[in-house]
Amino acid sequence: MSPPLVVGLGARPHTAGDAIEAAIRAALTGAGLEPGDVAALATLDRRAAEEGVRAVAAGHGWRLIAFTAAELAAQPVPNRSETVAAAVGTPSVAEAAAIVAAGAGASLIVPKRVFPGITVAVAG
Repeated sequence: MSPPLVVGLGARPHTAGDAIEAAIRAALTGAGLEPGDVAALATLDRRAAEEGVRAVAAGHGWRLIAFTAAELAAQPVPNRSETVAAAVGTPSVAEAAAIVAAGAGASLIVPKRVFPGITVAVAG
């Protein structure tokens, strides 16, 4: 059995939980993964406080892990975005959050997938 995975999430403020759920499911399904393979949802601290994000994590029984922009900015990632950096202070949310939360030696299993207003990445 493979180790539990971490979903990294980037989203515009106040994104609805059903949109987040749909994006995560699409990213997982596209990689042949299931929600049961996931142990945690990781994101920017200000997103982790939002109802939609909290509802998705709780609905799956995933731990919700929050990081500051500075913590995420310190993580090297393959797909940086200067637009995201200007908006939230880090050039990556989804990929960086997934990698940092998955721990030492983790790598991206699903590089960031972009959906309307949402980015999803998976690390393990």
